[in-house]
Amino acid sequence: GFPSRIETITHAVTIVGIQQLRDLALATSIIQMFRGIPIALLDPKAFWTHSIACGVAARILAAYHQEPNVERFFVAGLLHDIGHLILYRHKAEEAKEALLRCIEGGRILYQVEREVMGTDHAEIGGEMLAFWKLPPSLTEAVRCHHVPSRAGRYPLESSVIHLGDLIANALQMGTSGERHVPPLEPLAWDGLRLSISILSPAILQLERQVSDAVAQFLEDGR
Repeated sequence: GFPSRIETITHAVTIVGIQQLRDLALATSIIQMFRGIPIALLDPKAFWTHSIACGVAARILAAYHQEPNVERFFVAGLLHDIGHLILYRHKAEEAKEALLRCIEGGRILYQVEREVMGTDHAEIGGEMLAFWKLPPSLTEAVRCHHVPSRAGRYPLESSVIHLGDLIANALQMGTSGERHVPPLEPLAWDGLRLSISILSPAILQLERQVSDAVAQFLEDGR
């Protein structure tokens, strides 16, 4: 996603910023931490492809919104569904039950999770990122990515991740277990005040960038 190759740490800090570089490094470490965990009913590569696609889509939307340091949106998108992996590790049977109900009933996964467990992957993911001391803007974006209207201090970040997730699902770029495109909160799109005309070029950018990002984060680290 960068216009030129990053040759040094100093160059990286200049382009990305110290905080964003730290977050990006931590995100990469988190991916490594969960690599190889057997996840019933879920393809790990498809999961991370979806997560990466959401991150890339969020970064593109943030750029159209002329946000500084768009890599922070990529990190939030990359980690937006990390709660799924935590649930599969610590509440495996309940998480499987929610996923099966979602598949069999044609329902939205996070809503079924709340019925089965009293919480959902977005809330769990946000809490875990807060425990890891990631920035509040990132943790709230993850926690509220399905319902950005619930965001307190960071509705913009939450809305961008919400839209990135919807776009990645609509284009079937991997999957985190969701079989349907989650509902759009109209206020999320309206709040960004972007023209609908940006969607077509944004999707073209996304399609070009995702395969490179997947190779960088998954294939290079095998």
